Parts: sequence; C-alpha cells; structure tokens
Amino acid sequence: MSLFPSRRRPGFHAGDDLQAGIAVRLDGVRSVALETGRSRLLATALMFVVVFSTLALRLIDVTLFDRETSPESGARGGRNGGVEMARADVTDRNGVLLASSLPTVSLFARPDDLRSARADPVEAAARLNQVLPELDVAETAALLSSARQFVYLRRNLTPRQYQDVNALGIPGLQFEKGEIRIYPHGPLVSHVVGMTDIDNIGIAGIEKRFETALRDDHQPLTLSLDIRVQTIVRDQLLRAVEEFKAIGGTGMVMDVRSGELLAMVSLPDFDPNDPPPGTDPALFNRATKGAYEMGSTFKLFNTALALESGRITLNSSFDATKPLVFAGRVIHDDHAQNRWMTVPEILIHSSNIGSARMALEVGTEAQRAFLGRIGMLAPPSIELPEVGAPLVPNPWREINTITIAFGHGLSVTPLQLLSGTATLVNGGEYHPPTLLAHSSGEAGPGFRVVKPATSAQMRQLMRMVVTEGTGKKADVPGYLVGGKTGTAEKAGHGGYRRKAVLASFIAAFPMDEPRYAVLIMIDEPQATRETFGFISAGWTAAPAAGRVIAQIAPLLGLIPKPATPPPPLAGRGREGRPATATTQPGGHEVAVFD
Repeated sequence: MSLFPSRRRPGFHAGDDLQAGIAVRLDGVRSVALETGRSRLLATALMFVVVFSTLALRLIDVTLFDRETSPESGARGGRNGGVEMARADVTDRNGVLLASSLPTVSLFARPDDLRSARADPVEAAARLNQVLPELDVAETAALLSSARQFVYLRRNLTPRQYQDVNALGIPGLQFEKGEIRIYPHGPLVSHVVGMTDIDNIGIAGIEKRFETALRDDHQPLTLSLDIRVQTIVRDQLLRAVEEFKAIGGTGMVMDVRSGELLAMVSLPDFDPNDPPPGTDPALFNRATKGAYEMGSTFKLFNTALALESGRITLNSSFDATKPLVFAGRVIHDDHAQNRWMTVPEILIHSSNIGSARMALEVGTEAQRAFLGRIGMLAPPSIELPEVGAPLVPNPWREINTITIAFGHGLSVTPLQLLSGTATLVNGGEYHPPTLLAHSSGEAGPGFRVVKPATSAQMRQLMRMVVTEGTGKKADVPGYLVGGKTGTAEKAGHGGYRRKAVLASFIAAFPMDEPRYAVLIMIDEPQATRETFGFISAGWTAAPAAGRVIAQIAPLLGLIPKPATPPPPLAGRGREGRPATATTQPGGHEVAVFD
C-alpha cells in the first residue's frame, strides 16, 4: 500500500502520461518554428528597409547634390542647379555676375549608325528640319550620308529642341552634354570681359587672357569693375557720341590710389551673346588698343616734368609774345596772349609756345626719361590681350621734344593717359592699371615718379583749369574737380584733317584728396547749334565728364564739400582768354583748340 494518496484525476489512465509528453514537445517545436519565422521575416523586412532607404538617399543625392559631370562638361564649379560647369564665373567687384555658363546639349550624328539601320538620310534631314528649321535639308542630308565618324548638326539646343529631336527617334542621332557662355549685361562690359567661341574657349578680353584660370580655378574671377559706374560711363559717353554725331569714343574711371579700373567703355561696342564678324570695327577697344596723339592733355606731363626738374618753378615765366620758330617750323598760339606767361598761365590758357619753351628748357633726355617713368613709352600692363603699343619718335630730336610738349608726335593709348594722370595727382606714385580687384584697403604695387610737392602743385593747377580755364563745363559743385582739355586733329593722308579731331577731357576729383580719375574721349565730334559751331573738348568731352562725376561721386560714398576759395598759388599773373593754338610740324597745320 502506498503511503501517499494518489494525485491522479478521476478517469486518468496510465497511458495518458506518454500522450501528454508528446503534446508538450509538439507545442515547443511549433513555438520555436514560429519564432524562427518571425525573426527571418523581421530580418527580411529590415533588409528591404535598408535597401530602399539607400536607394532613396542616393536618389535625393543625385537629384539635389550630385556634382559629377560628364567628361564633355568638365568638373569645375558653377551655379546651375548643382551642375558644375567647366568654366568659372566672372563677376564685378561687388559680386555682380558678368559672365557665366549654362548646361546645354549639342546634336551630332553617326552616319554609320544611320546606314546600319537603313535609314534614309534625306528623310531624316527633312524630319529634322521640321523641328530645327534653321537646318538646310540638303546640307544636313549630305552630312548624314558622309563617310565621317560623326558630324555636328546643331550646337546648344534649347530644352524644347532637345525634347523634339529626341522624340523623332531617328537612329544615329546623339546628344553631347556641354555648356554655353552667357553675358547677362550684353554690350555693357563687352570689351573688358570679351567672349568665347563655339567650343567655349576664350577668344577676346578677360575670357582669353584668363583662359587657363577660368577652367582650372574653382572660384569666380573678380574684376575691379563696378557695374554701376560702368553703366553711368557708358550712358553718358553714348549720349555724347550721339549728340555730336561722333564715330566713337571711350570712357574710363580709375582709383588713383591702386590703379584699379572701375569702368572701361569703348564705343561702338557689341553684344558677346551674339558677336559680330571678326572684321567688325565694334570689336576694336579704343581704350587699350588705339594709339592717339592726345593733344593738350599732354601739357600736364610737360608741366609736371618742368616742376619736378627743379629748374622751373610756378613763378617762372616764358616769352609768348610772338610765335616760336624752330628748325623751319612755326609754333604759335591762335588768339595769343602776346606776352610773357607764368607756368600756371601757360597751362590754364593752353599755350603751345609756352609749353614748347618749357620743354626746351628741361631738355630732350629729361623729357624722354620722365615719359618713360610715367608709362608713356611702353604698352600698358593691363590684363587684356588687346593692348596697343605707343608710337614713339625715333630718333627723338629737339623738334619732337617741342611737339610732344603740347601733345603731338607721340601717340599713346587712352589708358596710358589715364594712369599717367592718376600718378600726377595721387602724391606722385605710379600704379600699373589693373582690371583685377584688390583686397579692401590694399594700395597695390607702385613706385614714385614725382615728389609729393610736385603732385600737390599739379592738383592746384588742374583745379584752376576747371575754375578759370577751358574745363569749366566739367565742374561739379562740392567735388573740387580738376582736369585738362585736349583737342587734337587726327592725322590723315598728306597731313592733319582739320575737321576730324579727338576731343578729350582728363579729370580727377576731389582735388584736395584725389580718389578717382576720369577720362572721356570723343572721336570726331561734329559741331552743333548748342556748341555754337565748336567741336573742342571744352564743349564736347568736358560736359560729359562732369555728368559722369556728378553721378558716380555720391554712389562711391564721397560727400560733397562746401565751396571754399582756392589757396593762393604762385605764378598767377595777368589773366587772358584761353588760347587757340596751332603749329606746323612737318609742314602741316595742327589745331589744338584748348
């Protein structure tokens, strides 16, 4: 008998233990299988999540951030919705876009592929003509049936053209990724920025000069130009050219402390987005390429040379009572003062006789050395490929010394005149002209040409030319404008052309502390009723320079100053009316109207 009572339920049999064990084991197997299935399903789901997440992220990356480009379009930085361009942007000093690139495609064909597909070249050409009407059917068919490996059919398709051509489904037609250069301001900066050819290679201006840098550098090329100043100069120069029915002109603004050019305009100009043929005169940059006899504006350099030599002072006087006869030539002043004149009077009244005698006093060698130091005898070192060389007399005789004193016998570019004048007023240091922006406050390289005292005297004299001489129409209240007029007849066949003149006004302001120099030159102005028949610079170029200064001075942050009497200047004698001077170099009369 068992000592313990039985725990079995009623009706429970001994065989039930085995069955219960089997049931427990089956339940465990099912549970393990179920858990395994759940784990595998979870792992599979996680795998799909990872895969699709990766694909989604890659899609976002490609769509928004991918910077990889085709070999045809290069790997350079751009600003076109994440597509990098092979050519860097060009901007003005304030970051305004002057030149940029846009992605584009070009249509080309592989004639072998057309033949392999048994496509009819004439039919294909006719279908292409329906969406690209500018394509001649016969010429296109000839290209499609040629033996060449590939032929270009149309460069730089628009997105609509690309879509329409692609929809034609013509075998053998393919598209090449590339870029097209655009110039948002059109003609405004055409001579400076230049342009590229159909293969996007620079062929003029900054585009050509910095071809390698624009392709290799990852940053925009920043120019010294200020598009606001450029616009004002072009507007006023265009107004003057149209008003006086001139054949062209040039205008520039320079920072006299650094040599940076804030504006450079040459008229006529062109649109680099649709450039003219290579023989078009509008492609010629008068500011840097043309070499001209600059007339009486050169008297500034003659006067500075005389004062710098130490042999002549503001109190020195020279005989202008009668014409100067030298080496068989006669130099005289029309509307002459017929008296001895001091150095300030010679400049104010633009006396050829006085200027010639001053140059003879200093000497030929000193004149040539001075003009060399101030940049008149070699091409200017500007960052443009279109630069002209000065026309220098050889041999340099005393008669050349005389005529150069009043702006004939030596031809220079307008840019040289501007940078030389900046040297005279900025304290006497020459800064090479540049189209590249300097760092803020950076003066740039330079070297001394004249003493600060000579520069101070030249500023006073230039101010007097505007207040008392031929530059009165360039005066702007509050900005102490100084300058010099120059009107020179242009050389022609058999001598000088009396009615074809270059009228120039070179200015600087404010003369108590010069910041900027301005040059306006008008090529062959015609007389008008408003100028009483005069075509001289005092009536044509000086007013345009005054309008430019009046607009750009406040824009550049210069505050106008109240008018104050000028300080006394030595060498001021009896005042006379401005002279009209003539000379006869080489037996031909040359008129200098100011």
